[in-house]
Amino acid sequence: MAQQGISHQIIADSAAGHLMQRGKIDLIIVGSDRTLGRTGEVANKIGTYTKAVLARRHGIPFYVAIPLSTIDWNLKSGFDIPIEERDESEILGAWGILENPKFKIQNPKSKRRAYTRIANPTSGALIPGFAVTPAELITGIITPAGIFKPHELWARRRDLGWVKS
Repeated sequence: MAQQGISHQIIADSAAGHLMQRGKIDLIIVGSDRTLGRTGEVANKIGTYTKAVLARRHGIPFYVAIPLSTIDWNLKSGFDIPIEERDESEILGAWGILENPKFKIQNPKSKRRAYTRIANPTSGALIPGFAVTPAELITGIITPAGIFKPHELWARRRDLGWVKS
């Protein structure tokens, strides 16, 4: 965005709903790891679906920008996309640096990385890495060939690099 001279700001994920409610966000553009050419559904990092729901609630246009290589012309439903489950250690703890208290002067050799659990010892975690955003929540899909409504992808598949197999 900055390289293109487009006015923008980076926000914390959890601030999105509040900022939308207050009229501070006027457009959302996200990426996609996989876009279904038959349905217009989009699989992207966890949190994307939530942003799309919030955008719909607040009447904010929600676009997905993709390279043509992310379009999957074969899958017929977003529920067919395998969703990676990440290791629970990603949110049950944190990595930090332990310093050897014997050294008062900063000595790189006196430091070592360590993982510390910060969650309750009996708590587990569910961490899906991706979620699927339904086509009806997407205003448009931005491609090198133009901007399309999600339901237009299949009809325009030849323009979007589809090759009959």
